Amino acid sequence: MSQDLLLAIDQGTQSVRAMLFDLQGELVARHQVHIEPYRAEHPGWAQQDSDYFWENLCRACQGLWLNYPDLQSRIIAASLTTQRASVVCLDKEFQPLRPAVIWLDQRRTSTFPPLPAWLNLAVTAIGQGETLRQFRSKAECNWIAADEPEVWNKTEHYALLSGYLTMKLTGKLVDAIASQVGYIPFDFRKQDWAGALDLKWHALTVKREQLPPLVAAGQPLGVISHEAARDTGIPEGLTLYASGADKACEVLGSGALTPDTGNLSYGTTATFNTCNPKYVEPMPFVPPYPAALPGHYNSEIIVQRGYWMVNWFKREFAAAEVQEAETLNVAAEQLFDRLLRESPPGAMGLTLQPFWNPGVKYPGPEAKGAIIGFGDVHTRAHLYRAIIEGIGYALREGKERLEKRNGIPIRQLRVSGGGSQSDEIMQITANIFGLRAERPHTWETSGLGAAINAAVGSGCYPNHNVAVAAMTRPGRVFTPDPEAVKLYDRLYSEVYRPLYGRLAPLYRNIRRITGYPRRY
Repeated sequence: MSQDLLLAIDQGTQSVRAMLFDLQGELVARHQVHIEPYRAEHPGWAQQDSDYFWENLCRACQGLWLNYPDLQSRIIAASLTTQRASVVCLDKEFQPLRPAVIWLDQRRTSTFPPLPAWLNLAVTAIGQGETLRQFRSKAECNWIAADEPEVWNKTEHYALLSGYLTMKLTGKLVDAIASQVGYIPFDFRKQDWAGALDLKWHALTVKREQLPPLVAAGQPLGVISHEAARDTGIPEGLTLYASGADKACEVLGSGALTPDTGNLSYGTTATFNTCNPKYVEPMPFVPPYPAALPGHYNSEIIVQRGYWMVNWFKREFAAAEVQEAETLNVAAEQLFDRLLRESPPGAMGLTLQPFWNPGVKYPGPEAKGAIIGFGDVHTRAHLYRAIIEGIGYALREGKERLEKRNGIPIRQLRVSGGGSQSDEIMQITANIFGLRAERPHTWETSGLGAAINAAVGSGCYPNHNVAVAAMTRPGRVFTPDPEAVKLYDRLYSEVYRPLYGRLAPLYRNIRRITGYPRRY
């Protein structure tokens, strides 16, 4: 048993990683393939060929066996985790009809299925008319049906990317419950497709027969098919166990399973999660998502395009680091810590509001990003620090919202995702929150969460709690600096918190004058 290994495949937004974990949660081997997140044939579009994801998943697995040929025979189970809310339209032969729509796509529609009058009145009466309109306009099934009716009329199966890749691996279109995040008719309280009388069936064009069966975390999705074994090198007949979407697996892999523990994810989307056996909406009428721990919920605050801003900074302001990184054969982001050291806490008053993408509830649909406080002392080092601090402020606001909703104070932080690899960012996090910030023993927490489900499913551990205790533990712990905490508290409460309320009217004026973001 001590030699057994678990295969975790993580299909993210910017790369796909094939990983092998042992039963103590140690990352034994890993192969990463970087991918183009999406194609944008027009501004605001984000789509990618479905088979592009499959081909790169195969490359990641084959690279793993090429580099570690002796480990392949030790694999006893596998699990898959993927980016969230990216959808695929399939015909009756299970072939893609169009490119997958990536979660970053900004297309909308004003053409919806008509609501019964009584239902429209009920939604308006509780003050959720605008929320419902946003949901309907953003739903991919709605705008595909409106703008590409020839595609929608042929769509026999409608699945998330997780379901599509599961089908490619097992030959069956089936998906994990904890992968169901997006504009879909899912009942988040019951963690199943919505009941026949649910409002979502009236709001969306998708029908129940188009959707795949769902499987609980730790239960088998199927076995690796002959064709998938040929293409990936994964042993034929190996059982693939359900886990969940990448953020759900990060929460599980960081061991943040109680509402007094906050899980920060510094990824393309930055998030703050608490896990709870109770159904707790992070904001009114915004559901918690299914956790990768069966029977639990993740209440989540999202900063869209969170650490995407680091890529933006790299592209626009860090040509020197990019060139140096190529010479040193390291990631450019590894060199950015020295920029943080060149700028003091608070970035000399430069403050960033990281709302690069509008939201449905908060920030509102008019939201934009903002940077205030510029002076002639500021350099790109201050700008980079302001980006990192701005994301931290937004996530701290999320923490405070979740504490009120859960009725439980958050006493510790677990930080995962690419940004957690930086010691400077970890220290900034501890200082902004005024809490100890723990880096899990591996930063590959989404892969570890998938591996935990494979371990439970294959019987290596009797349940998830035992598996988490055995396979997760803290790595380095960062303690807040009292002087920096005082500074950040004042900047957060006196500058950052009032910022959105004061700028929102101007954002609405910008939208009214320029038409951006477009209103549907």
